Amino acid sequence: MATQEETLLTWKSPSRPFKKREKEFFTTIGAIVFLLAVILVFIKEFLLIGAIIALAFVAYVLATVPPEEIEHKITTLGIDSAGHFYKWEELVNFWFGERWNQPILYITTKKAFPGRLVILTNGQNQEKIKTVLVKYLSFKEKPDKNWMDDAAKWLGEKVPLENK
Repeated sequence: MATQEETLLTWKSPSRPFKKREKEFFTTIGAIVFLLAVILVFIKEFLLIGAIIALAFVAYVLATVPPEEIEHKITTLGIDSAGHFYKWEELVNFWFGERWNQPILYITTKKAFPGRLVILTNGQNQEKIKTVLVKYLSFKEKPDKNWMDDAAKWLGEKVPLENK
């Protein structure tokens, strides 16, 4: 028996968190890439040099190109975000966070990719979103931390790419 799809909540927001970067950020990344490339030339790891340069280019593009505006829709059958539909059976739990002063809704998926949906709430009332989602998913106050989160936090503190 198929149920009728009904839209419960809809809003538009940027597709990803964005922060305009200063020249210092790009200079730091350039210096790190240059030093790694020099070291890798001596051990003849040319493919790894290419991969590092490609990652630096992706960082440059993400830091200079503003994100596009996309629509998010929560329905009785699942979540439609940027034209991708996720059924409730594919989703596990959710929580709210913040990055660069932008409120974010995080949703864990059962699939390996994407393992986590990152949806900017863009001024949408978080309590309203929580009221709708808690009917279908479990809510977490804080996400589960793993070694990768701890490593990223440690590296961000030890190697800052720009002054705060």
